[in-house]
Amino acid sequence: MNTAVNILALICAAYAALLFFVAFMAERAAKRGRGRWLQSPIVYTLSLSIYCTAWTFYGAVGFAARSGLEYLTIYIGPSLVMIGWWWVLRKLVRVGRAQRITSIADLISNRFGKSNTLAVMITLMAVAGTTPYIALQLQSVTLSFSAFAAAGPGDAGPTLGNSEATAFWVATGLALFTVLFGTRNLDVNERHHGVVMAIALEAVVKLLALLAVGVFVVWGLGGGLTKVISQIEASEIATWEIAPSRWVALTALSAAAFLTLPRMFQVLVVENDDERHLRFAAWAFPTYLLLISLFIVPIAVVGRSILPEGTNPDLYVLSIPLTSGNTGLAVMSFLGGFSSATSMVIVAAIALSTMVSNHIVMPIWLRLMGGGALMSGDLRNVVLLSRRFSIIGVVFLGYVYYRVSGGGAALAAIGLVSFAGVSQFLPALLGGLFWRGSTRNGAVAGLLLGFSIWIWTMFLPSFGPDAALSASVFSEGPWGIGALRPQALFGFEGLDPLVHAVFWSLSLNTLAFIVVSLVSFPAPLERLQGAQIVDVFRHSTRGQRWRGGMVQSEDLLLMAQRIIGATQAQSLFRRVARAQGLEGYLPEPTPEFLNQLERELSGSVGAATAHAMVGQIVGGAAVSVDDLIAVADEAAQIMEYSSQLEAKSEELIRTARQLREANEKLTELSHQKDAFLSQISHELRTPMTSIRAFSEILRDGEGLTSQEQSKYSSIINSESVRLTRLLDDLLDLSVLENGQVSMNVEQGPLVDVLDRAVSAVGLSGKLEIVRRREREQVVLNTDLDRLSQVFINLIANAQKYCAAPNPTLKIIARAKDGRLNVDFVDNGTGITRDDQRVIFEKFSRLGDDRESGAGLGLAICREVMERLGGTISYLPGQGGTAFRVSLPLGEKG
Repeated sequence: MNTAVNILALICAAYAALLFFVAFMAERAAKRGRGRWLQSPIVYTLSLSIYCTAWTFYGAVGFAARSGLEYLTIYIGPSLVMIGWWWVLRKLVRVGRAQRITSIADLISNRFGKSNTLAVMITLMAVAGTTPYIALQLQSVTLSFSAFAAAGPGDAGPTLGNSEATAFWVATGLALFTVLFGTRNLDVNERHHGVVMAIALEAVVKLLALLAVGVFVVWGLGGGLTKVISQIEASEIATWEIAPSRWVALTALSAAAFLTLPRMFQVLVVENDDERHLRFAAWAFPTYLLLISLFIVPIAVVGRSILPEGTNPDLYVLSIPLTSGNTGLAVMSFLGGFSSATSMVIVAAIALSTMVSNHIVMPIWLRLMGGGALMSGDLRNVVLLSRRFSIIGVVFLGYVYYRVSGGGAALAAIGLVSFAGVSQFLPALLGGLFWRGSTRNGAVAGLLLGFSIWIWTMFLPSFGPDAALSASVFSEGPWGIGALRPQALFGFEGLDPLVHAVFWSLSLNTLAFIVVSLVSFPAPLERLQGAQIVDVFRHSTRGQRWRGGMVQSEDLLLMAQRIIGATQAQSLFRRVARAQGLEGYLPEPTPEFLNQLERELSGSVGAATAHAMVGQIVGGAAVSVDDLIAVADEAAQIMEYSSQLEAKSEELIRTARQLREANEKLTELSHQKDAFLSQISHELRTPMTSIRAFSEILRDGEGLTSQEQSKYSSIINSESVRLTRLLDDLLDLSVLENGQVSMNVEQGPLVDVLDRAVSAVGLSGKLEIVRRREREQVVLNTDLDRLSQVFINLIANAQKYCAAPNPTLKIIARAKDGRLNVDFVDNGTGITRDDQRVIFEKFSRLGDDRESGAGLGLAICREVMERLGGTISYLPGQGGTAFRVSLPLGEKG
């Protein structure tokens, strides 16, 4: 017995290693841009198979053995949704992509005014509703181990302690896998390609395993299809009466759960790469459900006939091959069940951890730290760490439920408890998608009432009498109030417990949602979000309009770098700045840019938290005419006039800001000009005074030795060179500004130009140059001497002004889209924001140090680059002083 369990454990370990390998290779292919097959509709459809958990693989047979054809309702509900509600799914996916939705809690809270309070409620409810389902998966794996460990089909199997140990180690392994491959990316909208590919593989494994067992049962044990059909007709399964109320309740419950289960929302909406995949999945997924349910009844009938009395029907899929001595098929069946359980737990843990992190941990963390949106530091590690601990917590909550409930209930019964819990999200979800008049208060009222009834009528009774509730409460009600009995609420007796719980919880949930929405009025943000989501196909790209005002782009960049990382944030800001016709990383904080930034942040911390953080910096939102049109179709001409006024107002605000900046710049230039004139007079007077003094000494010449004459002549020569250099710079700048210079265009490699510039500076070991010469093998078609002059100036400045203990200058060349960018980045202190505005002006000198020159070098560089058809710009946010030289590429020789 121990040997069999050990072998099975090794097989599980090998299978888990295979999943790790598949997930790793898929992540690697996606990162390298070679994984287009990862975005195929087939992979998307197979990922939807996480609906088919251990309940489907094991529990469906047990369901059929206990209740006949009732198990079909679990497949009919999702099939009706995929075929008949395709338009609802398409709208869900469109909203998810337009609003960068990360979870079902994110969607509902986003719809109702981006309320984090509502998001917290849904998150806690989702965790409570999913916990029984995770326990179900642990129980199924434990039962399958028991079947292998038992001496015979009728044996009791391992002890309770061993079962609990098995469940614990399975939970630990699943938590580890999910942490490794479910939290590699911070942005949830960056797809979990590795996890999805592993789930697709598991979908194939469990389907093939169940089909293999079915073929073995029908043609290996049952004597062929005809005999098996005869057995079915003669069995109790064919004579079980169909209860219409249960069929309707179960079908509706499975359809609702298909939309609201956090794991289903994760693969259906969040992991969707292309909404066109829904067209393929609309027929392919029902086909998958048909195939996986094809042999449920034959396995149940044959199992009842050949297995000993008292054998657990949930284990027929495993017990039949074991009893028949077909160990290989039994192992394959075990792996099918193992795949069904693990895929569910992995995706459910990812979805729930995202919700817990975004809506509970991060808001609490930000509030405790007290710094708000402008708090220093990097939040990415906090977000990732919170998601990892949330995964561990969610998985082990399922283990605790398994321990507390004793693991004795039928798998199907546990699954239905979870289905009913998450189905409480349906009224708020569908109402938010299609009813503009629905309100946050209505959603809160409906969820609280429906979920409370679910807990009282279904969740607590699932632990059994005298566990969570005493037996007297079941029979007499709390404090003797019979109308509050969990399974006879309001005195309605005789209903099936499942039908009773589903009817009262969903009915009162929907009623409260509608009534409270009708008597309450939505806030402005709720109305705007409602308009965007209800009419998402007309307003997919629109969102709330922020008022840019006087917000500083630097503050926004600081916040974005903390959330999504420096590289991604700077790339976003640079891209937007370039689209606005600006250089560097600081675009104008227009309403459109603020909306785009909020959507980017929401992928990492959720819509509610992202909205709060942007709002803390911006301080307000503007209602655009487009928003008003989306809310109500009124007076088109008046709205257009209002839109023009708003646009003019925003334009005036931006113009006023630009004029203020220009005035400040002119004032600074005036000061720089005065300093320049003073510096020029000093620079001219000093060498000329020296030349005059020493030439007079030489002229008089009496009593001078030959050494003194040589010394004074050298001083005169060096001062003349200094004077000539200054005059050359002034003349050079004047010629460049007047456009009178002629360029000597020739071809040559960039590496030679840089070599010449480095040699000309004469570093003498004071500055370390870091280059990648293989990237400098680019042929240029320009004035190489003038370009070398620019490079010399930048290298000399780095040598002169870099104040680091070990000065280092990185020269980085990148060729892309017909242009060459050469970055010069040192490890010094950088240039202040105020100085960055004037460093390229011809009177600009940083600081009061007379040794810093006349302030002509960068001005000459700018003029040279303009004549070469290129640009030179300062790069902020690089950690030191950084300049970029950009020019068009020449033809390669």
